Amino acid sequence: MVLIEARDISKIYQLGDTELRALDRVSVIIEKGEFLAIMGPSGSGKSTFMNIVGCLDIPTSGQYLLEEVDVGKLTRDELAHIRNQKLGFVFQGFNLLPRTSALENVQLPMLYNSVPLKERNEKAIAALKTVGLEGREHHHPNQLSGGQQQRVAIARAIVNQVPVILADEPTGNLDTHTSIEIMELFQKLNVEAGITIILVTHEPDIATYSRRIIRFLDGHLVSDKPTIEDQKGLRKG
Repeated sequence: MVLIEARDISKIYQLGDTELRALDRVSVIIEKGEFLAIMGPSGSGKSTFMNIVGCLDIPTSGQYLLEEVDVGKLTRDELAHIRNQKLGFVFQGFNLLPRTSALENVQLPMLYNSVPLKERNEKAIAALKTVGLEGREHHHPNQLSGGQQQRVAIARAIVNQVPVILADEPTGNLDTHTSIEIMELFQKLNVEAGITIILVTHEPDIATYSRRIIRFLDGHLVSDKPTIEDQKGLRKG
């Protein structure tokens, strides 16, 4: 089942008299349940592509369809609703509220939907348990390791039972051992919960946890291949 479809997407920024073509006629299809890594050097277009997929930006031309809905035709409120209900975001810097407990951080996406407190608590506790943080609900970010903070961020991303997680360099601030744990958690969510994972990374070792790698260069999609592990039937996890 096709979940995401980019059709001939271009994104052009006007910088004075200069035209910067961040994306140039990019077409990608992502099916439900995929685990996709996006790679490319700085300025290649991968972050612009992720912003469009995450409904944070719109293309200059072309179409972006999420679950067959043409995102370019939606209002600002409709886009906000999609970001809340369909997309979970995980960032390199965790983006947790520092004076707020893990439980309260995970509850944040539900506040926009006026979910009752009892239900918010139940869902947030369940999400924290899913990421291995049972018993840490009332710890603040400064009481948690980097890996634990990223797990809180992942719990926040999945608490609304979204079909897609967008992860932007999620292991960039973590050591090697913790990075492996986080990537194994993403694999678990992909395989067991059926969540589609779209991951931006500069690290080839991290990309191999995915099933498919696409590469950008100068605004163009230059490569779209399954990972070596999948080709050999040796996928990690």
